[in-house]
Amino acid sequence: MRKYILFWTLFLAFAAGFSSCKKFLDVVPDNVATIDNAFTMRSQAMKFLFTCYSFMPKSGQLSDDPAMVGGDELWEIPERGAYLNMAKGFQSKVGPLGDRWTPFYQGIRDCNIFLENIRQVPDMQETERERWIAEVKFLKAFYHFSLVRMYGPIPLIKNNLPISANVNEVKVFRDPVDSCFNYIAQLLDEAGPGLPNTIISPSTEAGRITRPIAMALKAKVLVTAASPLFNGNMDQTGLKNSNGTALFNLTYSKTKWELAARACKTAIDLCESQGMMLYVYNPSFQQYNLTDTIRTQLSIRNSVTEKWNKEIIWANTQSNTANLQKLISTWWDARYLDGVVTGGELSPPLKIAEMFYTDKGVPINEDKTWDYAGRYALKTAGNSDKLYIHNGYVTAGLHFNREPRFYADLGFDGGIYYGQGRYDDKDNMNLFFLEGKFKQKNGKGKYGFNTVTGYYLKKLIHFQNVVTSSNDYSVTDYPYPLFRLSDLYLLYSEALNEAQGPGPEVNKYIDLVRKRAGLNGVAVSWSNYSTNPSKYTNQEGMRAIIHQERLIELAFESQRLWDLRRWKESVKELNSPIKGWDLSQTTADAFYRTTVVFNQSFGTKDYFWPIAESNITTNRNLVQNLGW
Repeated sequence: MRKYILFWTLFLAFAAGFSSCKKFLDVVPDNVATIDNAFTMRSQAMKFLFTCYSFMPKSGQLSDDPAMVGGDELWEIPERGAYLNMAKGFQSKVGPLGDRWTPFYQGIRDCNIFLENIRQVPDMQETERERWIAEVKFLKAFYHFSLVRMYGPIPLIKNNLPISANVNEVKVFRDPVDSCFNYIAQLLDEAGPGLPNTIISPSTEAGRITRPIAMALKAKVLVTAASPLFNGNMDQTGLKNSNGTALFNLTYSKTKWELAARACKTAIDLCESQGMMLYVYNPSFQQYNLTDTIRTQLSIRNSVTEKWNKEIIWANTQSNTANLQKLISTWWDARYLDGVVTGGELSPPLKIAEMFYTDKGVPINEDKTWDYAGRYALKTAGNSDKLYIHNGYVTAGLHFNREPRFYADLGFDGGIYYGQGRYDDKDNMNLFFLEGKFKQKNGKGKYGFNTVTGYYLKKLIHFQNVVTSSNDYSVTDYPYPLFRLSDLYLLYSEALNEAQGPGPEVNKYIDLVRKRAGLNGVAVSWSNYSTNPSKYTNQEGMRAIIHQERLIELAFESQRLWDLRRWKESVKELNSPIKGWDLSQTTADAFYRTTVVFNQSFGTKDYFWPIAESNITTNRNLVQNLGW
């Protein structure tokens, strides 16, 4: 019988350091004696198939998702997580924070074992076998891609090495980054034909890979490959293997953007052919006849929290959003405040609140009708504001006349928090609203954890969650979305703008996303309300518009950290301070003074994780990332 190993198995003791992901289906037990036993029959092979799935990271969970608090989008209470320490600049090559090198390569190893043995299983139909092979090729591509996003050029493990491999064979080199992206795209192309277009039985197959997922991931892979971090990045001039092989191609290629645009359009056409569309809240039955204001906000919120809606291309069934929602929510009913631990553990900084557009659909510092200079001045909410801010409440001017995504995504002092057991939006005085000043019901100084900036994360909380009479919080769970159609639309607009410049096709897909968000199209908004009305007519201006549109539309969905990195904009964004309001104040005039929570710093070296020093010591053919 043949046995297989990776060089990491021999030299880095993978098994000792690995803690398996929560399993959503059965996996191969640790004490299976031989690989042959795992493929003697279909039932055993299926366990190994889901072993390959088990290495999926738990997206949206603080312990396993660097994009939650590893950048600047959210600040955590208490400051306890490895990824928050990364955001604070404490990354190190000795035990890197959030290091995923070992588990992802373990996943690749098991994928290779599966692919090398699955054809010997006797009691399988060939169509099913080909589907399983396609799923595992996808997973192998995804694990490689996840490594490249974190570490840059990596060793490609196309096949496992036999146990007889000598020392020189296992000490492999890093592959050039273009080779990495090409191989990932190749695996996804190979996987596509064997995958179903849709999941036939959601009750038993939810979370398994489909062809739209594979094509959407290929689109994201190629957009990433075309982005400035990987496409002509002169900062990486010195990154070479010890044999002299350059790991970055320093020549910019527009062709990469053209390939990415084609991949995006292919994925869009496939998704739409399967009935996927941007989510719009339109239930067959609802208790109240809601206003357009609240319906628009629910279209935005539920595009994420309504499980398996038609916009979701891929969601992670291994991520428990029930715990996440309890962590980030605040308690609404004053009857249940005493002795209850409040939530609000993840706080959006002030700069995220300022990132959202005005109600005219342009940035707050460009809107010629909006008082940018007076945004921190106090203002009293009136009747026209009642579905956004509690009528009569005094709050900052920053909170008035903002786009629907601002109110759908963020909680703030005085802000209406629709749902949570109160659903009649005609009864404004009965709707929940937040009171966030010192020792108010949602403010600092109460028992438990609360906001550290003055803002709360609303977007990821299902509007039908409710505090029960038993003093508990009833949560509507949903699998954490990894890929929505709006993400794909904006990737296409970005790639097309970089490949060809602005034009009607670029605008079309941005405008579809904006329309769902209750905004006019780019041309109308900028032409009529921006101090830079021609911004959308040139490539650089449209690039800035697309970037901000992505950051807004995909806020708090584990995208910002990766987008800022691939655009090489982290150096700018993560060198500005994390700010909030003065939370120890009880009056509006004192509360609405900006305070610095933390001064971040980010250098060029921080664009890539360091490879653990122990790995470098074990395999001298692995070169360290620059700056570490």
